[in-house]
Amino acid sequence: MPYSRGDGPHPPPTENVSRRITGTSETLRSSVSGRIPQWALDEALGQGPAPAGWRTPPAAPASTVSPHALRRARRRRNRGGLHRNRRYPLWLTTAVSITVVGALLLAPTMGSRVLNALPGLLAAAEMPPSGVGAADAPLGTPPAATGSDQYRFLEFDGLDQPFVAYDPCRPIHYVVRADGAPAGGAEMIEEAVRIVSAASGLQFINDGETAEAPQAGRPKYQPDRYGERWAPVLIAWSTPEDNPDLGGDTIGLGGSSPVGLEGETMVYVTGQVELDGPQMRDVLQYPGGWEGARSVVVHELGHVLGLDHVDDPGQLMYAGGNSQTQLADGDRAGLALLGQGECVPEL
Repeated sequence: MPYSRGDGPHPPPTENVSRRITGTSETLRSSVSGRIPQWALDEALGQGPAPAGWRTPPAAPASTVSPHALRRARRRRNRGGLHRNRRYPLWLTTAVSITVVGALLLAPTMGSRVLNALPGLLAAAEMPPSGVGAADAPLGTPPAATGSDQYRFLEFDGLDQPFVAYDPCRPIHYVVRADGAPAGGAEMIEEAVRIVSAASGLQFINDGETAEAPQAGRPKYQPDRYGERWAPVLIAWSTPEDNPDLGGDTIGLGGSSPVGLEGETMVYVTGQVELDGPQMRDVLQYPGGWEGARSVVVHELGHVLGLDHVDDPGQLMYAGGNSQTQLADGDRAGLALLGQGECVPEL
C-alpha cells in the first residue's frame, strides 16, 4: 500500500482503515488510523514595514499546489495559505496510504487562500547583526551533478533569480521540539539531516531541543530565545489537535523563509518542519516503516532547502504516491544546485 508525504510541504479527508482507501488529495498516503495524508505547499511570505533596503520575498504562486489537490473537491491548505505536497511508498500495501504536505509555514497571514505576490519589508528590529556565523567561503562541497533534470525549485512571483537557497558560507542551525515524537524520532531526524546535507553540501548544526511551537508567520529573528542571529530551522513533532492542518491526510509540513537586501540576492534564513507524530507512529508499525517515515522527513527538508514537487514518480519529491524512500537522481541534482547558492554576509 502506498503512503505519501506532504509539506514541506496536504490535508484531505479521513477514512476508516477497514475500508478500501481510494483517491488522496494530493499525496497518497494513509496512516493506520485511517487518515490519508496529502501535500499542501502554498507559499506566502511578506512582512510589515521596514527600512528601505530590506525585503522579504513575494508570495509563492498557487501553482505550487499538486495536481491531485487541484482535482479534489475537498481541498484545504495549511495555516498561512500554503502549498501542499504529497508522496507515498507502495510498501504499505492497500490497507493504508499516507500523504505528506510540504508547506511554507512561515506565511504571516492566516487563511486558506494564496497571497498576492507583493514584496514585503523587514523592520531593522526584525533582523540580527549582519554576517553572524558567516565564513569567507562555502563550508561544504556539493556532490557532482547527476545529469538529471527531474527537479523543480520553489518559485516566488516577481523574484528575478533562478532559485532561492541557503547561504552556503554559514551553517544551517536547527532545533527540535521533541514533545510527541515517536520512538527513535531524534535519530530519524538526524539521519534525514545527514542525507540532505550530503546531497547538498550544506552544513547543519543541531542546537538541541526547544519548547518553541510552530506557527504561521514564525518570526525569523527571535533574540530573546535564540540570541542575536537568525532563528534556527524548527523541526517539531505535532498532532492534528495542535495544528488542524495535520488532520485528515496530512502527515507533514515544511518550508523556509527568504530575505534579502533591496536589489540583491534573496536567500533562505530559517524555516520549519511540522510532523504528525501519531501518523508517523502508525507508519513505523509496518515492515520498512523506518525508511518510509524517514523519507517523509527528508521530503520535508527538501522543501526547506528549496525543492518543489515534480511530476516524475521516480523522485522522492514527486507530488503523488510512489514507492520511493530514497533520494533519486533528480532530487540529488536539485539539492546539489541548492548547495551552490550565493554567500551573502551582508545579511
